[in-house]
Amino acid sequence: MKVLDEDTGVTIVENLKPAYSFTKRLKGLMFDKRMQPQSGVHIKPCTSVHTFFMKFPIDIIYVDKEMKVVGLEQSLEPGKIGKRFKNVHSVIELEVGRILDLGITVGQTIKIQQ
Repeated sequence: MKVLDEDTGVTIVENLKPAYSFTKRLKGLMFDKRMQPQSGVHIKPCTSVHTFFMKFPIDIIYVDKEMKVVGLEQSLEPGKIGKRFKNVHSVIELEVGRILDLGITVGQTIKIQQ
């Protein structure tokens, strides 16, 4: 699966892992040694995140039911609790620096492609 900017078609995440079951949502990226380049995790449903038991910082895209970006968090360090945003339905965790590198902004719409 991939994550794309719906307007430009730019690839945000090349290798997206779904985390839709309770077990996969609970585990997320915990205990992984690092995040692979161009990879990410889509956690759904999910309204907030934490980085307990993680070994590396991550960027987080918070989206609503229509996949519109409603919040962003850059470089959330291990052992922290993420911000809270209104209308969040799911989150995409991705490698640190990706939000800044791609200029992802609140209000843009993304899509997940199989």
